[in-house]
Amino acid sequence: MDDAKRELVRVWLLKARNDLETARQISNLPDGHLDAAIYHCQQAAEKAVKGFLAFHDHRLERTHDVERLVGLAATREAGFANWINVASLLTPYATAYRYPGEAGVLEPGREEFGDALASATELVAYVRSILPPEVLP
Repeated sequence: MDDAKRELVRVWLLKARNDLETARQISNLPDGHLDAAIYHCQQAAEKAVKGFLAFHDHRLERTHDVERLVGLAATREAGFANWINVASLLTPYATAYRYPGEAGVLEPGREEFGDALASATELVAYVRSILPPEVLP
């Protein structure tokens, strides 16, 4: 694997890790806005799967559809089929609380956010577990 590819995958995974950490930090603030935190859960999952696809030389497209990305990843690694429900849960958070009227409420509750954070954390960990150590941040 060449250095450029290794660095590209590493940066996707680093961005995913940073999004998870940002979600946690926001949620721990006394007045942290869970609408922003849950968005970062979706972003972490999206970026981790894009890192996997980049590792496999898949041409990346501009999409926030984690479900679509997981479907593409499943063509390279069958284990991704087990993550479709998680992807389906996370995909709407790219926009659900970002714009007025999208979700019908201003921000998610603690339980909804907790489910999103746990799901994103597990998906990111899965992606990291199936990639070689030399691409991990």
